[in-house]
Amino acid sequence: MVKGDYFTIEQKLTARFAKALGHPVRVAILQLLNAQACCYHGDMAEEFPIAKSTLSQHLKELKDAGLIQGDITPPSIKYCINRENFNLAKSLLNKVFE
Repeated sequence: MVKGDYFTIEQKLTARFAKALGHPVRVAILQLLNAQACCYHGDMAEEFPIAKSTLSQHLKELKDAGLIQGDITPPSIKYCINRENFNLAKSLLNKVFE
């Protein structure tokens, strides 16, 4: 059995970000948002061929991981990359593959 404090904060964060990226829809969402100069306003369900409820679950996972921010509940819909955590995730994931 592994003690809870065996892993570093960096390792735990890396795993959390990797989990959030563990589905192609979430990767596609991040790519869409990252390509935007500012926040994305609109119905993201029109961008992806999945049910709105499924999309909501993917957005929730990305928000819980801290990779996106904003209001993801109708009627006001706004999605943004959380730049600080997005850059942290890139840095941490790059370290894994060095």
